[in-house]
Amino acid sequence: MSATTGTAPANAGAVPAPQVFAAVDIGASSGRVMLGRVSPSTGATLETVHRFSNGVVEYDGGLHWDFDALLAEVLKGLAAAASVTAGNDERITSIGIDTWAVDYGLVDASGELVSVPYSYRDDRSRSTVARVHAVIPPEKLYATTGLQFLQFNTIYQLAAEPTLDGLQALLIPDLIAFLLTGQRRTEATNASTTGLFDAVAGDWAVDFLDALGLPRNIFPPLIQPGETVGTLLPSVAERTGLAADTRVVAVGSHDTAAAVAAVPASAASGDFAYISSGTWSLVGVELDKPVLSEASRTANFTNERGVDGTIRYLRNVGGLWLLSECQRTWAAQGFNQSLPALLDAAAALPHGGPHINADDPAFTAPDNMPERIRAAVRHNGEVLADRPAAVVRCILDSLAAGYARTLADAERLTGRATSVVHVVGGGSQNRLLCQLTADATGKAVIAGPVEATALGNVLVQARAAGAVQGGLAELRQLVAAGTDLTRYD
Repeated sequence: MSATTGTAPANAGAVPAPQVFAAVDIGASSGRVMLGRVSPSTGATLETVHRFSNGVVEYDGGLHWDFDALLAEVLKGLAAAASVTAGNDERITSIGIDTWAVDYGLVDASGELVSVPYSYRDDRSRSTVARVHAVIPPEKLYATTGLQFLQFNTIYQLAAEPTLDGLQALLIPDLIAFLLTGQRRTEATNASTTGLFDAVAGDWAVDFLDALGLPRNIFPPLIQPGETVGTLLPSVAERTGLAADTRVVAVGSHDTAAAVAAVPASAASGDFAYISSGTWSLVGVELDKPVLSEASRTANFTNERGVDGTIRYLRNVGGLWLLSECQRTWAAQGFNQSLPALLDAAAALPHGGPHINADDPAFTAPDNMPERIRAAVRHNGEVLADRPAAVVRCILDSLAAGYARTLADAERLTGRATSVVHVVGGGSQNRLLCQLTADATGKAVIAGPVEATALGNVLVQARAAGAVQGGLAELRQLVAAGTDLTRYD
């Protein structure tokens, strides 16, 4: 699969060869390594060179990431990227890494990973929330960090660790970068999801580290998107076939930060809202400064860093995890209807069916999602037919209703009206979900690009290398100019 964004050459003369960048883009259920070729005249093209699955595994009584397998797939993908570019007589300028947020690996002084990283879907931090709040009340936490309360936020996970003596926590993209370069850094957009980051100062909330008895150096120093982490270790260069001086560049390493950087908003669209739709749905607006009011805390909105110091003011809403988990259950039961067929059947059902609260923590863990959805509907005093199409329609209706509520809250809390909703990521391909979202919000929905996260990753690298110039508006102009977008009214 490939996606293209950019503009045609302004003249028929010789066009400089584009620079080539590798994007390691990993979500909670799958990952990919993509090549991005970028120049000011031709825009950006993406080529997928390696895809792989990702997911949690049960190990030692908990839910973990199979990190050894994950790293092996990253290295395999980078080797594939090296092979493709060598065959084209090209050279990869740099590598950028983005993943999901909050999770981490613990590394000792010698650089050894001392335990298998936990998944945020593990329940271990549930018992630590009260202990953390007894030391730092929720109101005080929010007034400093502006972070949405989720029981799996890094602050609660760290409180569950039996010991942190002599260890550092590296968030997953930073851990991968460390194993590629030997350099320890914490990228700022991901740092802002930990619950230990000052939303105004843009630095670690040292008082909170002290109050919780966490070492002040529990995280490596901060690095901003566009800065260089380091160059490849000799062993990594040998294994992948990449040049040893290939740089690893910090991007918006929280995948939502990368995706929002590639939202194809134009100045003509005025203030826009966005939905980064994938395993989770991240629904919000872009601001210049955080909103730290008590009303914002009560509404459970988060203030996370974006590229160029912007604030991603958003709320996590349930996502397509619900649908993918249902499909997994149905496949195990012998029902293998394709997703397009399921969506067509769901679209044929009448409006007004039952809804669930799609971001209820009851849906966080895997296992028999269709029955858990039907149980939630029964709890609401309604009945959901025992047919896959009915379950799919319930999921999508519930997501669209959740998006509408969240956007209405965002407008109320920020005082900012929005005229258009940009849906990026995998959910932008779901025509039924996009139409239901337009209906529920009463706003135009612009769907695409699908690979927004990888595009944002590549464009931040490209700007750092001088392949393109300008701020977020200019990067987004490149995306809008060359992406096939679909509008829903």
